[in-house]
Amino acid sequence: MRVVVVPGIGGSDEDHWQSRWEADSVDMVRLEPVSWDAPEFGDWSAALDRATGGERVVIVAHSLGCLLAVRWAREHEVAGLFLVAVPDPGGAAFPRVAADFGDDLVDPPGAPTLLIASDDDPYCSPERSAAFARAWQADLVSVGSHGHLNSASNLGPWHEGRDLFAGFIAAVSDPQHPST
Repeated sequence: MRVVVVPGIGGSDEDHWQSRWEADSVDMVRLEPVSWDAPEFGDWSAALDRATGGERVVIVAHSLGCLLAVRWAREHEVAGLFLVAVPDPGGAAFPRVAADFGDDLVDPPGAPTLLIASDDDPYCSPERSAAFARAWQADLVSVGSHGHLNSASNLGPWHEGRDLFAGFIAAVSDPQHPST
């Protein structure tokens, strides 16, 4: 199954788990917006259209990419959303340059969703992560205290996340898996 990697602002550097996973897989492609550092929702959404190639995909999103993925999935056929470190658009640390990504986050995405959260993410409290999971009808997994689950978290290839992703892919690939 095709997997689309959707990083947050600035993309994911070579030390980020997303980049490491992508380097190890021929089935992963990365979203390529023009506006990496000054994100524009329309540009990122069009980039996701291009990255999927019209196929039914699994999206592996981090940070701001999660907000795009949830909204985009409502209008497209998506096999599943693997969301890591969802930021809280109402939080003090949320980048104002990305304010339009925070619109319309109440409704579920319409695809099986796994939300991975850290207990000490500076961009989203555990309570807000739980609220997003409820609103989006997502399963929620807390992986302990690892900050924003990015390169600064020193996760390396992030084996725990890779195991969670493998289980998620198996579940959404199963023809008996109920679609939401």
